Amino acid sequence: MQSIISTASRTLSATVSRSVAPSATFARRTLSDEAAALRPDNCHSPTMMEIGTRRPFTEDHDIVRQSCRRWWEQEVVPHHAQWEKDGQISRECWESAGANGFLAMTTPEDYGGYGGSILDANIMWEEQSYSGCTGPGFAIHSDICGPYVVNHGTEEQKHMWLPGMVEGKKIAALGMTEPSAGSDLQGMRTTATRDGDDWVINGSKVFITNGQMCDLLILAAKTDPDAAKPAAGMSLFLVDTSLPGFSRGQNLDKIGMKAQDTSELFFEDLRVPHSALLGTDAGMNRGFYMMMQELPQERLLIASMGVAAAEACFEMTRDYVKERKAFGTTLFKGMQTIRHELAEIKTEVAVGRAFYDNCLMLHNEGRLDSQMASMAKYYCTDLQNKTANRCLQLFGGWGYMTEYPIARAFIDGRVQQIYGGANEVMKELIARSI
Repeated sequence: MQSIISTASRTLSATVSRSVAPSATFARRTLSDEAAALRPDNCHSPTMMEIGTRRPFTEDHDIVRQSCRRWWEQEVVPHHAQWEKDGQISRECWESAGANGFLAMTTPEDYGGYGGSILDANIMWEEQSYSGCTGPGFAIHSDICGPYVVNHGTEEQKHMWLPGMVEGKKIAALGMTEPSAGSDLQGMRTTATRDGDDWVINGSKVFITNGQMCDLLILAAKTDPDAAKPAAGMSLFLVDTSLPGFSRGQNLDKIGMKAQDTSELFFEDLRVPHSALLGTDAGMNRGFYMMMQELPQERLLIASMGVAAAEACFEMTRDYVKERKAFGTTLFKGMQTIRHELAEIKTEVAVGRAFYDNCLMLHNEGRLDSQMASMAKYYCTDLQNKTANRCLQLFGGWGYMTEYPIARAFIDGRVQQIYGGANEVMKELIARSI
């Protein structure tokens, strides 16, 4: 099936010179189109999930969003409850997302991608949150793992992995966290020792999203244990998970995100060729610096999914209290305290949305720094959890039942404040610039 990204790109080409690369074309249209500046904020619209709102986007992005929303509703929502029982989504879901152009959307055309912008990728993040389906680990595959290969890989590495990632036939995971090294990546113990033309890797990772299904693991390991600073002796490897010495532990039993496979991974004399070192010679002992370069986008996408989840919680709660009857009328009409609670929630979510959209536009222009990305990550995920908690309360006892989406939003959202760097760490990073 032809990608909706490529369709939108052709639409743009009627008004913008074809000499501009697709990703630049999206950004150029966003910055110059007067119509985009006049688009309403979503808090002015009938719902906060309304298509056709928000100034970072254009009508061409609306086409992408319509297609993306329809795909989530038709291909994921009907199956998600079963996938929660299974502990992971299906391979067919991955390949369907790839066939529709929804994976690794920013990958350049030279490597099998569609050359979309971060604005297109952001639509996929938001629509996943709007759907309430947390199982697919698409964001880490597409917009965390993908950029490592695009930005730091050799031509051989790019051609080896990126086309399969775009198609959904090669699932990627990121191997950073260890039992004794979470937000403090410099404390990791996994090692890679040079042996002729190979590297021999020993160690383990934990809490790895896509861990049960991944075909590619971007693995962080110590390659120079004698480095003056731990950060100076770390490298990244592109590990083919079919190799001997790689093994998967259990699919971890989490309190939420039940359909997302999250695993322990083990490496026992795992032998990989030197060509698996990300960037090969140029990447030697540069892993930590690569991670620091990619972390702002990782934190941005977590923030994106957080504020979108808050919007979804508000909308489902508004619908519920306008229908739920108590004392002869609806909760909304009969209780001022509920109306005022919703007014407060909507205002706080609108503030979060405005800040996030500003960060998104800065990132699209290449100007988002680590400080603002950390602000967005901590603020938007705190907002997500606070909103889910307040909205669940308005559902009463039914809000405690997992058959209700608000209950699942409450449970699934909790980890957002932990992964990608715990929010306490985000505040420390922000404080360093004060």
